[in-house]
Amino acid sequence: MQNKTDKRSLDNKIEFNFIGRVHSPYKEKFAIPRQPGLVSAAKGTITLTGAANSPELVRELAQFSHIWVLFVFHGTQEQGWKPLVRPPRLGGNTKVGVLATRSTFRPNPIGMSVVKLDSIEVEKQQVVLHISAIDLLDTTPIIDIKPYVPYSDSLPQANAGFAQSQPPSNLQITFNQKVKEALVEYNKNYPDLALFIEQVLIQDPRPAYKQGKSDDKVYGMSLYDLNIQWQMQGLTSIEVIDITSITTDSLG
Repeated sequence: MQNKTDKRSLDNKIEFNFIGRVHSPYKEKFAIPRQPGLVSAAKGTITLTGAANSPELVRELAQFSHIWVLFVFHGTQEQGWKPLVRPPRLGGNTKVGVLATRSTFRPNPIGMSVVKLDSIEVEKQQVVLHISAIDLLDTTPIIDIKPYVPYSDSLPQANAGFAQSQPPSNLQITFNQKVKEALVEYNKNYPDLALFIEQVLIQDPRPAYKQGKSDDKVYGMSLYDLNIQWQMQGLTSIEVIDITSITTDSLG
């Protein structure tokens, strides 16, 4: 006779409740850095929800400078997954097993990131974690949060295969005069906006197969409620050519 534990194991299914949602300047998948920690100016929040929205859950968490965030890749979840993917680190041409990558297209759409914990705010019983150096899409569902413990979580001698070190970048980021003037106004609501844009673009968010090649296409990316347009100038320079508000198309 089969006991209940065996029955559950055969169901091959576990259900999770979301414990929070991310508020992030990244409004679309394009231009999100491929790893956390690469864009220190990317700041956001995690708002705890439901039964997890309790100050007791975060008691003493502020002692830790960084946290692990486990989340759902909700932006690509409906597209499903394949056993082989083409990682950008290999130029987007070589196929490897999905479990050998950080691809968002996984058997279960679960991601994890180490982010900086800047502060914890509790106001009217609402718990909000202020975080930075994030690589999280806006409204990302959070399923767990754990403290980052350097002595066990950091393994400098570990072998990371084809991703052993951060890819070098020789890109230079420039702003035309129109954009420089717009940044003065936008900086009132978005401090360090120029730095944020620079840190995102220096990662070269274009498809991997276009990197290192001549490219005159005008690209756009959504950060906060802004549309930032930019274009390659030769092989080693990116010029930001326009910034407009997605909601009002004005500086108001």
